[in-house]
Amino acid sequence: MRFTIHLTRLSLLLILAAARLSAQAGPPFQTDDPTPVDLHHYEFYIFSTVDGTPAELDPTGPAFEFNWGAVPNIQLHAILPFGAVIPSNNPVYAPGGIGPSAFGLTDMELGVKYGFIKQTPHRPQIGSFTMFEMPTGNFNKGLGVGRVWYKLPLWAEKEFGSWSLVGGLGYAVVPQTGYRDYLYGGYLMKKTVSERLELSAEVFSHAKEGIATAQTQASTSSMRAAITTSNLPASNCSSPTATPSRAKPRTTPT
Repeated sequence: MRFTIHLTRLSLLLILAAARLSAQAGPPFQTDDPTPVDLHHYEFYIFSTVDGTPAELDPTGPAFEFNWGAVPNIQLHAILPFGAVIPSNNPVYAPGGIGPSAFGLTDMELGVKYGFIKQTPHRPQIGSFTMFEMPTGNFNKGLGVGRVWYKLPLWAEKEFGSWSLVGGLGYAVVPQTGYRDYLYGGYLMKKTVSERLELSAEVFSHAKEGIATAQTQASTSSMRAAITTSNLPASNCSSPTATPSRAKPRTTPT
């Protein structure tokens, strides 16, 4: 099995929220955290990400995210994203990465986060974050998968003073031609320097996603480091990334 490590992935995040900066996962990372929003509280985010391979660039943004603490230990989640598919049209990667560019509404995400084990001095916080990817993007333009698909992860987090360790595994179910069901997982380490500054590093990996995605032939590991600052306070949110984008079949470049 071949592994490709991408170090050029760029994520930009504009956060509009109403809580303190805390050692939680989420944008700009793909690893998520298991902690739901507090009961009857909500979060609103506007974010943008850029992802891709030499065959194709897949920016997302603006994307609008809303999280609400509906009942104790349960968070309802929604993302309405706009995005683009920008093939390189380089014959080296044909038949992948060939075709016109497109921009528009992509697949909407709905989810439920359930924190079923609370953190104590001797055990981590553990929770699930089931997501439903709704086919709101135009399949023919490469902006959506064309069917409802699902992500079924379990995440765990343990805090040690100003340090936070987050990790977990998930399984994506994608019932569409050209796509595969696949495992994914991530590990994130964060250091809170102040209420407005965090230092973070992440390793994220997923298996084959299918010939209709940008990474087709082998598991892909992504390494990312970030310095996060905020003039407005922020709190935990879900990851808008780690979703296979529908595009014309291509082969993963070596």
